[in-house]
Amino acid sequence: MATEDRAVVEAVKASGKSTLKRAKAKANETIGQFFNVTLDIAVTGKTGSGKSSFVNSIRGLSDDDEGAAPTGVIEITTKPTKYVHPTMPNVKIWDLPGIGSPNFRAKKYLKDVQFKIYDFFIILNSERFTENDIMLAKEIRKQKKHFYFVRSKIDIDISSEQRKARFNEQKVLDTIRDYCVRNLNELGNPEVFLISSVDWQKYDFEKLQNTLTDDLPDHKQSALLQAWPMCSAATLEKKIKLFKGLTWAASLASVGVAVIPIPGTSVACDAAIALVFLSRCYYAFGLDDRSLKRLSEKVNMSLLEYRAKSKFANAIQKKAVTTIHVGASVVTMSCCADLVSLLPGVGSGLAAGLSFASTQYLLREGVNELAKTAGEIRKLAGLDTIY
Repeated sequence: MATEDRAVVEAVKASGKSTLKRAKAKANETIGQFFNVTLDIAVTGKTGSGKSSFVNSIRGLSDDDEGAAPTGVIEITTKPTKYVHPTMPNVKIWDLPGIGSPNFRAKKYLKDVQFKIYDFFIILNSERFTENDIMLAKEIRKQKKHFYFVRSKIDIDISSEQRKARFNEQKVLDTIRDYCVRNLNELGNPEVFLISSVDWQKYDFEKLQNTLTDDLPDHKQSALLQAWPMCSAATLEKKIKLFKGLTWAASLASVGVAVIPIPGTSVACDAAIALVFLSRCYYAFGLDDRSLKRLSEKVNMSLLEYRAKSKFANAIQKKAVTTIHVGASVVTMSCCADLVSLLPGVGSGLAAGLSFASTQYLLREGVNELAKTAGEIRKLAGLDTIY
């Protein structure tokens, strides 16, 4: 069909390749990488700095959620502990032992925690950064990896300062930041990110995400962006851009499919690729039960009912969520029944083998509708929104 021809030409152009054959090969590589790329984040710092709470925050969990890293007033982590992201199984956050010992040796520490595993290090402190933090940063720098200084528990500092008559939040933040930077001047005044693990919407949580993303190789950026909690409208916009930019690859990869291994599956059929792609989108946009319940608690209003207005969210929530964990379990054609039925005039014919144009339509409509639903929910919650 002419429509299909135009769609294929458009996809070939998006791939940057000159022929359909080469475009398909590029699509298989791109979407396979999208599903399978790994990211290992190391979180370390002084005992009591809030490492475990920060690990939970990145994973979109509260400290008392099932599967959360245990927290406490004493050092709980005695060896590197891996926490798999609940919706992105190829993203792992490692809670490393504290570095507060007077006999701390950075080189030995990095050897003990298996330095080479991690893509980058986050060095946390809830007070001032110490000589141990500096020693560790220097050793990481020698090994040519990135490190980031994060000053945690800012919400507690602000709450304490609010009791004062002439309280000025920005002045307090500037004072804390300057104090931290002064202690790190021998490293060339590195940037310090001020964060609260209980409130992603405030302080430097989004700025930290942007910096991490910019420093990562291209193929790792998508993993971080999908896994990072929804801390602002700008974060949502970046996630939307990511998925829209990959619809051509998912569409081409799902037609006349070469084998695309997805974690937990031996082969992904055409409809399954579409399903896993839109399921990733659903979770990344914060439309899953856990994300919406947490947001509902924060703004003191029920938001789950608004998700029900999205046909795609309903289809994924009712079928996909009970059958897959974002690519971690076996995906079958039967999971796609509700998604397939959304396409006018296609019906069961699509289940037998999605045409490229139909697949591309399905993915574009799905991303657009899920994005619109996420934006409208943020608006209803009284948060900043791009809509």
